[in-house]
Amino acid sequence: MARLGTYVAQATLSTFLALSASYALAALPEGAKAPDFQLDAALAGKPTTFALGKALRQGPVVLYFFPAAFTQGCTLEAHEFAEATDDFRKLNATVIGVTAGNADRVAEFSKLECRDKFAVAADPGAKVAALYHTQFTTKDGKALSERTSFVIAPDGKILLSYTDPNPELHIKKAMSAVEAWHKTAK
Repeated sequence: MARLGTYVAQATLSTFLALSASYALAALPEGAKAPDFQLDAALAGKPTTFALGKALRQGPVVLYFFPAAFTQGCTLEAHEFAEATDDFRKLNATVIGVTAGNADRVAEFSKLECRDKFAVAADPGAKVAALYHTQFTTKDGKALSERTSFVIAPDGKILLSYTDPNPELHIKKAMSAVEAWHKTAK
């Protein structure tokens, strides 16, 4: 009986690891062409529109998807991106956050948690998240986006594709990708 329990535990662990790996590798990969999109957004609490193609004419875009505004991890990530936004701007990069969760609160989130530093776009139904292969469905059937960061070069090529539910490394990895692009773009 103990042997059966060990076998079940090993099989469960193997299945979990396999599913975790596919979950983390699901986003569009580096080198892929980023799908163009336009979404309603908010900057400093005011309505705006974010169009990827237009933003790419200014330089690279740091596009980060997050599950829902005002949750612990998403708030932490927004604060860290807000603190780094001026450094991204010095490298001609635009930061945009996108959420399908509680999309009705992006204006408030852009003001309070993003500290008026960058726009946050509403992605009702996670349609843009699906284009980037970051969409998932909750147990109650709601479509949300995984915590995934992309850095997109002005030519539309994805330079960074990073999925991790932990927000801690997203900003560092995005900054490294933008800095690497900036060095080669000169």
